[in-house]
Amino acid sequence: MQPQITVILDNGASSIKAGLARGPEGDDDDQPKLIPNAIVRSKGDKTTYFGHQLERCRDYSALHYRLPFEKGYLVDWDAQKAVWDGVFSSEVLNVDTAESSLLITEPYFNLPNIQDVYDQFVFEEYEFYSYHRCTPAATIPFGHLFQAGGPSPPECLVVIDSGFSFTHVVPIINNQIQWYAVKRLDVGGKLLTNQLKELVSYRQWNMMDETYIMNHAKETCCYVSTGFFEDLETCRSNPKKNSIVREYVLPNFSINRPGRIRLPNEELSTTDQVLHMENERFTIPELLFRPDDIGLEQSGLAATVAASIALLPHDLRGMFWANIGLIGGSTNFPGFYERLSSELLSLTPVEYDLQIYRSEDAITEAYRSAIAFVNDPAFSAHVVTREEYLEVGSNASRRKFSGWQSSSAPGDADISKITQESMIEDRGQPSRKPNRSRMRTTTAPGRRR
Repeated sequence: MQPQITVILDNGASSIKAGLARGPEGDDDDQPKLIPNAIVRSKGDKTTYFGHQLERCRDYSALHYRLPFEKGYLVDWDAQKAVWDGVFSSEVLNVDTAESSLLITEPYFNLPNIQDVYDQFVFEEYEFYSYHRCTPAATIPFGHLFQAGGPSPPECLVVIDSGFSFTHVVPIINNQIQWYAVKRLDVGGKLLTNQLKELVSYRQWNMMDETYIMNHAKETCCYVSTGFFEDLETCRSNPKKNSIVREYVLPNFSINRPGRIRLPNEELSTTDQVLHMENERFTIPELLFRPDDIGLEQSGLAATVAASIALLPHDLRGMFWANIGLIGGSTNFPGFYERLSSELLSLTPVEYDLQIYRSEDAITEAYRSAIAFVNDPAFSAHVVTREEYLEVGSNASRRKFSGWQSSSAPGDADISKITQESMIEDRGQPSRKPNRSRMRTTTAPGRRR
């Protein structure tokens, strides 16, 4: 019998979004606990913090991070186990893993050897009763991101997941990721923070050891420009006094005061140290749209989305353009939605309409969608039990969890099956392929005709 409690673990490279789903009749944790996915050593108080313990830190200067993830993949299992032990303990979730099920997210294009270690930890180390492993985008069709487009999720959609290590463009048909069309952009939150550290260290203060502080400055000050060259000219013409420059007051941990943007006419004390954030505010997030600015030989995000959709069946492309969703922390920059809409508009074929859906909280969107997936009656058919694992090992997971290794581009027969059978028979209702009247009502403002 499937346990009543399911642990949800959106296991990101930067933070873990963790909570409990207690079944259709239970009280789910709608808001997850955000836990840093790292072991952190503070030079200030000379203490080591494991994951959730970081909130006890009082001196965030010169923190040394030991990250379980490296270049997007989970490679330091000792560090990851130390963080997970805290998550499952009485200090955070307080669950008996042997009496619980687990839904955990994994990186896109995860390697088979790493997937086998996931299985070993879940069933041999923590002895979960059952578990399901999937990518964050795979949960999105079960959530409410596309709810504004209609009461039921679309059959064809594109998820843009801009996270800590990379940005992925993930097309999905009937809840199945089309791996042959998934695209990766090697720009994520980690690269942006590191780039900001280098710029500030070269121009003002040496901040190369202040990852925590500069990440906060990035999230507080940076934005995506919709007029890049105009903003650049504004900063060039009057570097110190213009509408773009902001003064970021560095934190003072001796009096427990966090970093902040200086308010107009605010008086500063003689001990306050200030960063002048000028064109750094918009040149850092610009790397998502122009990665070649730092020598990455890749297209920007808008061109990557267009290239992904171009690989999909021709008859379905209109639905993909009309159902693009944004998740991941790097989509939270002010102006990101407007800039992406503007650039995609020029790339969208004239016969299609463009619609982009935003989440109220892009960081936790995958978690909330995972809650909905667990409460779906069909979820029990997608899990591997401990009994199955003990019988055949990781082969049980390979059979149950569809992966990118076995995917291939569909042929004509597959396209026919998708368009005729999947769209109608699987749901028992007409297809949501947008006709002209529907597309006019869901088109973003300013769409050309």
